[in-house]
Amino acid sequence: MQKAMNISYEIGNKLYLNITNKCPCNCTFCIRNNGDGAYGSDPLWLEHQPSAEEVIADLKKRDLDSYEEIIFCGYGEPTNEFEILKETAMYIKSVSKTPLRLNTNGLGRLINKRDIAPELEGLIDTVSVSLNASDAQAYDAVTRPSFKGVNCFEEMLSFAKDADKYVPKAMLTVVDVIGEEEIAKSQAIADSVGIELRVRKYEA
Repeated sequence: MQKAMNISYEIGNKLYLNITNKCPCNCTFCIRNNGDGAYGSDPLWLEHQPSAEEVIADLKKRDLDSYEEIIFCGYGEPTNEFEILKETAMYIKSVSKTPLRLNTNGLGRLINKRDIAPELEGLIDTVSVSLNASDAQAYDAVTRPSFKGVNCFEEMLSFAKDADKYVPKAMLTVVDVIGEEEIAKSQAIADSVGIELRVRKYEA
Protein backbone atom coordinates (compact mmCIF):
# COMPACT_ATOMS: atom_id res chain seq x y z
CA MET A 1 0.00 0.00 0.00
CA GLN A 2 1.67 3.16 -1.22
CA LYS A 3 0.83 6.25 0.83
CA ALA A 4 1.01 9.90 -0.19
CA MET A 5 -0.91 13.12 0.39
CA ASN A 6 -2.90 13.37 -2.82
CA ILE A 7 -5.86 15.30 -1.46
CA SER A 8 -7.15 16.34 -4.87
CA TYR A 9 -6.88 14.62 -8.24
CA GLU A 10 -8.17 15.25 -11.74
CA ILE A 11 -10.14 12.95 -14.02
CA GLY A 12 -10.91 14.66 -17.30
CA ASN A 13 -12.18 18.15 -16.57
CA LYS A 14 -13.40 17.31 -13.07
CA LEU A 15 -11.60 17.68 -9.75
CA TYR A 16 -12.02 15.01 -7.08
CA LEU A 17 -11.38 15.59 -3.38
CA ASN A 18 -9.86 12.76 -1.36
CA ILE A 19 -10.48 14.08 2.16
CA THR A 20 -10.42 10.79 4.10
CA ASN A 21 -9.63 7.09 3.80
CA LYS A 22 -12.18 6.13 6.47
CA CYS A 23 -15.25 4.16 5.39
CA PRO A 24 -17.82 2.08 7.32
CA CYS A 25 -18.28 -0.27 4.36
CA ASN A 26 -16.13 -2.89 2.66
CA CYS A 27 -17.81 -3.19 -0.73
CA THR A 28 -16.99 -6.27 -2.76
CA PHE A 29 -16.31 -4.16 -5.86
CA CYS A 30 -14.41 -1.32 -4.17
CA ILE A 31 -11.56 0.01 -6.31
CA ARG A 32 -9.41 0.18 -3.16
CA ASN A 33 -9.09 -3.62 -3.44
CA ASN A 34 -7.43 -3.33 -6.84
CA GLY A 35 -4.67 -0.79 -6.30
CA ASP A 36 -3.55 2.49 -4.81
CA GLY A 37 -5.29 4.92 -7.17
CA ALA A 38 -8.44 5.56 -9.17
CA TYR A 39 -8.64 5.72 -12.97
CA GLY A 40 -4.93 6.36 -13.36
CA SER A 41 -4.54 8.80 -10.45
CA ASP A 42 -1.56 8.94 -8.12
CA PRO A 43 -1.90 6.93 -4.86
CA LEU A 44 -4.96 7.95 -2.82
CA TRP A 45 -4.00 6.27 0.44
CA LEU A 46 -3.32 9.25 2.70
CA GLU A 47 -0.26 9.48 4.96
CA HIS A 48 -2.49 11.02 7.61
CA GLN A 49 -5.98 12.44 7.98
CA PRO A 50 -5.78 15.93 6.47
CA SER A 51 -7.29 18.86 8.33
CA ALA A 52 -9.66 21.31 6.66
CA GLU A 53 -6.75 23.75 6.53
CA GLU A 54 -4.64 21.22 4.62
CA VAL A 55 -7.46 20.47 2.17
CA ILE A 56 -8.03 24.18 1.52
CA ALA A 57 -4.28 24.82 1.14
CA ASP A 58 -4.21 22.09 -1.50
CA LEU A 59 -7.16 23.67 -3.32
CA LYS A 60 -5.48 27.09 -3.34
CA LYS A 61 -2.90 25.63 -5.74
CA ARG A 62 -5.61 24.99 -8.34
CA ASP A 63 -7.78 27.12 -10.61
CA LEU A 64 -11.14 25.96 -9.27
CA ASP A 65 -13.11 27.82 -11.92
CA SER A 66 -11.43 25.76 -14.65
CA TYR A 67 -13.27 22.56 -13.68
CA GLU A 68 -16.68 21.40 -14.83
CA GLU A 69 -17.43 19.98 -11.38
CA ILE A 70 -15.69 19.45 -8.02
CA ILE A 71 -16.52 16.14 -6.37
CA PHE A 72 -16.03 14.86 -2.83
CA CYS A 73 -14.95 11.32 -3.72
CA GLY A 74 -11.72 9.53 -2.92
CA TYR A 75 -10.49 6.46 -1.06
CA GLY A 76 -13.02 6.86 1.74
CA GLU A 77 -16.54 7.97 2.63
CA PRO A 78 -16.50 11.81 2.64
CA THR A 79 -19.14 12.11 5.40
CA ASN A 80 -16.72 10.33 7.75
CA GLU A 81 -15.09 13.77 7.98
CA PHE A 82 -18.26 15.80 7.67
CA GLU A 83 -16.97 18.96 9.37
CA ILE A 84 -13.96 19.03 7.03
CA LEU A 85 -16.31 18.45 4.10
CA LYS A 86 -18.50 21.39 5.12
CA GLU A 87 -15.59 23.74 5.78
CA THR A 88 -14.05 22.82 2.43
CA ALA A 89 -17.35 23.29 0.61
CA MET A 90 -17.82 26.71 2.25
CA TYR A 91 -14.37 27.76 1.07
CA ILE A 92 -15.00 26.57 -2.50
CA LYS A 93 -18.36 28.36 -2.60
CA SER A 94 -16.65 31.56 -1.44
CA VAL A 95 -14.13 31.58 -4.29
CA SER A 96 -15.68 29.66 -7.19
CA LYS A 97 -18.94 29.09 -9.04
CA THR A 98 -17.99 25.51 -10.01
CA PRO A 99 -20.75 23.14 -8.83
CA LEU A 100 -20.02 20.70 -6.00
CA ARG A 101 -21.04 17.06 -5.88
CA LEU A 102 -20.95 14.65 -2.95
CA ASN A 103 -20.48 10.96 -3.78
CA THR A 104 -21.60 9.05 -0.69
CA ASN A 105 -22.70 5.66 0.55
CA GLY A 106 -25.67 7.41 2.19
CA LEU A 107 -24.81 6.27 5.71
CA GLY A 108 -23.65 9.68 6.95
CA ARG A 109 -26.43 9.93 9.54
CA LEU A 110 -25.25 6.70 11.16
CA ILE A 111 -21.62 7.84 10.98
CA ASN A 112 -22.31 11.27 12.52
CA LYS A 113 -25.19 10.18 14.78
CA ARG A 114 -27.41 13.04 13.55
CA ASP A 115 -29.39 14.14 10.51
CA ILE A 116 -26.81 15.71 8.22
CA ALA A 117 -29.03 16.26 5.16
CA PRO A 118 -30.16 19.79 6.14
CA GLU A 119 -26.51 20.81 6.57
CA LEU A 120 -25.87 20.18 2.87
CA GLU A 121 -28.17 23.02 1.83
CA GLY A 122 -26.30 25.83 0.11
CA LEU A 123 -23.04 23.85 0.09
CA ILE A 124 -23.61 20.87 -2.20
CA ASP A 125 -25.27 21.03 -5.63
CA THR A 126 -25.57 17.30 -6.32
CA VAL A 127 -25.68 14.32 -3.98
CA SER A 128 -24.92 10.96 -5.56
CA VAL A 129 -25.84 8.04 -3.28
CA SER A 130 -24.56 4.51 -3.94
CA LEU A 131 -27.59 2.21 -4.11
CA ASN A 132 -25.50 -0.85 -5.00
CA ALA A 133 -28.37 -3.38 -4.76
CA SER A 134 -32.14 -3.65 -4.97
CA ASP A 135 -32.95 -5.03 -1.50
CA ALA A 136 -31.54 -5.07 2.03
CA GLN A 137 -30.13 -8.59 1.90
CA ALA A 138 -28.28 -8.05 -1.37
CA TYR A 139 -27.13 -4.62 -0.17
CA ASP A 140 -25.54 -6.06 2.99
CA ALA A 141 -23.88 -8.84 0.97
CA VAL A 142 -22.36 -6.39 -1.52
CA THR A 143 -21.67 -3.41 0.74
CA ARG A 144 -20.72 -5.23 3.97
CA PRO A 145 -21.44 -2.27 6.29
CA SER A 146 -19.92 -2.22 9.77
CA PHE A 147 -23.17 -1.09 11.43
CA LYS A 148 -24.90 -4.01 13.11
CA GLY A 149 -28.57 -4.29 13.97
CA VAL A 150 -29.45 -1.50 11.52
CA ASN A 151 -31.23 -1.72 8.17
CA CYS A 152 -28.53 0.15 6.28
CA PHE A 153 -30.40 -0.24 2.97
CA GLU A 154 -33.42 1.64 4.32
CA GLU A 155 -31.15 4.18 6.00
CA MET A 156 -29.39 4.84 2.70
CA LEU A 157 -32.69 5.29 0.83
CA SER A 158 -34.06 7.54 3.56
CA PHE A 159 -30.97 9.73 3.38
CA ALA A 160 -31.28 10.00 -0.40
CA LYS A 161 -34.89 11.14 -0.09
CA ASP A 162 -33.97 13.67 2.61
CA ALA A 163 -30.99 14.99 0.65
CA ASP A 164 -33.32 15.60 -2.29
CA LYS A 165 -35.14 18.19 -0.15
CA TYR A 166 -32.00 20.23 0.50
CA VAL A 167 -29.86 20.08 -2.63
CA PRO A 168 -30.73 20.96 -6.24
CA LYS A 169 -30.18 17.37 -7.43
CA ALA A 170 -30.03 13.96 -5.78
CA MET A 171 -29.43 10.66 -7.56
CA LEU A 172 -28.96 6.99 -6.78
CA THR A 173 -26.21 5.03 -8.52
CA VAL A 174 -25.30 1.41 -9.23
CA VAL A 175 -22.33 -0.11 -11.01
CA ASP A 176 -23.02 -2.02 -14.21
CA VAL A 177 -21.36 -5.22 -12.92
CA ILE A 178 -24.46 -6.08 -10.86
CA GLY A 179 -26.19 -7.30 -14.05
CA GLU A 180 -29.25 -6.30 -16.03
CA GLU A 181 -31.80 -7.92 -13.70
CA GLU A 182 -30.44 -6.11 -10.64
CA ILE A 183 -30.23 -2.85 -12.59
CA ALA A 184 -33.92 -3.20 -13.53
CA LYS A 185 -34.86 -3.86 -9.91
CA SER A 186 -32.72 -0.91 -8.82
CA GLN A 187 -34.53 1.30 -11.31
CA ALA A 188 -37.82 0.26 -9.74
CA ILE A 189 -36.47 1.19 -6.28
CA ALA A 190 -35.30 4.59 -7.56
CA ASP A 191 -38.69 5.18 -9.21
CA SER A 192 -40.47 4.30 -5.96
CA VAL A 193 -38.64 7.08 -4.11
CA GLY A 194 -38.77 9.51 -7.02
CA ILE A 195 -35.02 9.83 -7.49
CA GLU A 196 -33.01 9.44 -10.70
CA LEU A 197 -30.91 6.29 -11.13
CA ARG A 198 -27.52 6.50 -12.81
CA VAL A 199 -25.69 3.33 -13.90
CA ARG A 200 -21.94 3.76 -13.52
CA LYS A 201 -19.42 1.84 -15.60
CA TYR A 202 -17.16 -0.25 -13.40
CA GLU A 203 -13.46 0.04 -14.16
CA ALA A 204 -11.05 -2.12 -12.19
